[in-house]
Amino acid sequence: MKPESTLATALPSEIVECLKRALAEDIGPGDVTTNSIVPVGAILRGRILAKDAGVVAGLDLAQAVFLLLEDQIGFIPSVAEGAQVTSGTVLASISGSARALLTGERTALNFLGRMSGIATLTRQFVDQVSGTGTRILDTRKTAPGLRAIDKLAVRRGGGENHRMGLFDMVLIKDNHIDLAGSVAAAVARVRAATTPSELPAWGPRSGNSLEIEVEARTLGHVKEALDLGVERILLDNMTPEVVREAVALNGGRAKLEASGNVTLENVRQIAETGVDYISVGSLTHSARVFDVSLKWVA
Repeated sequence: MKPESTLATALPSEIVECLKRALAEDIGPGDVTTNSIVPVGAILRGRILAKDAGVVAGLDLAQAVFLLLEDQIGFIPSVAEGAQVTSGTVLASISGSARALLTGERTALNFLGRMSGIATLTRQFVDQVSGTGTRILDTRKTAPGLRAIDKLAVRRGGGENHRMGLFDMVLIKDNHIDLAGSVAAAVARVRAATTPSELPAWGPRSGNSLEIEVEARTLGHVKEALDLGVERILLDNMTPEVVREAVALNGGRAKLEASGNVTLENVRQIAETGVDYISVGSLTHSARVFDVSLKWVA
């Protein structure tokens, strides 16, 4: 692979490292088929085509894959990131070293297909809640090692990211509450532990502390969390009717997030309760891969 400094894209280093790992996984000590058949110096030209209708995401990652192999690859996108396309749309034109293009083809298309699938599903959820003021969030249910890429795809589909990991926001869930003994005890322990000197330099904040979100399984838990002055409350697996009661009880004091068994069929009903956020695990764990292909031209 070429040195990282030759990349023409300004991707975060953690994403570039993901691309490099994927190439290393596929190529190993060398592409034996391509290197046996294709002469050094041979040139190829091709077009990346959409074989589905949906939202495109990841063209810059596909470009970076090829550039990691050969910095003289020409890559011209035909559509913008986040564009809605139909089947048959030309997404990009590429040209350059035949060896580099053939070797990087599958890895580039894998990232493009996965990201476009996530972005497409995200856009469907975002469109379903349009006009309600509710925002669609992802979760940590991402492919191991690909979280930064999966969450980038969500953003390009019009959604927003929840916490990136366990480090950038406090989320007190049912197991934490059970182990602490109560919501109040769990919140007290967090507030005692999260002093400014111990906190990372990123993540949602309230004053000098990381934002605290508490998972509520009942309206009683919602009231207890509100009395403690937490910034966000996760309404876990509540029916839309109970969520609506929680919104009324809240009265705008905390940000409310609904989660659990959210589908395209019921997300609008949940949004119309007045919650601020709806988190949807399926955006990243169940999105269908968007079908793309690379067709070579003379």
